[in-house]
Amino acid sequence: MLKEKISAFIETIRSINGVAACALVSRDGIIAGKHFDRDLNEPWFGALAATILASAESVGSIIKIKSMESVTIRATDATIVVMGAGENFLIAAILTGSADPVAVHAALLPVAKKIGEAM
Repeated sequence: MLKEKISAFIETIRSINGVAACALVSRDGIIAGKHFDRDLNEPWFGALAATILASAESVGSIIKIKSMESVTIRATDATIVVMGAGENFLIAAILTGSADPVAVHAALLPVAKKIGEAM
């Protein structure tokens, strides 16, 4: 049952216009579900996505921001969004080159909320 839930969330994330690849990652960096369109070191990707969000949350705490919901990494040819999805999980999404990161972020928010409520 858990596997089916995770697969359904991955399919929902994949269906968002502009998402090329994605993973549902535990807060300690273990990939629970994924769809990648490229070869990559999956354990490292999960661990680093969790580290990025945890680091942003630590910085937020230092500067007295209530909570960090996401981190967006923008490069010349790629964008990655790492978004908290409840207490136990996060979403890591690699966007297509033509994606609108603001629109993808807005579309990911309700999915992250559902994941947080379900898991």
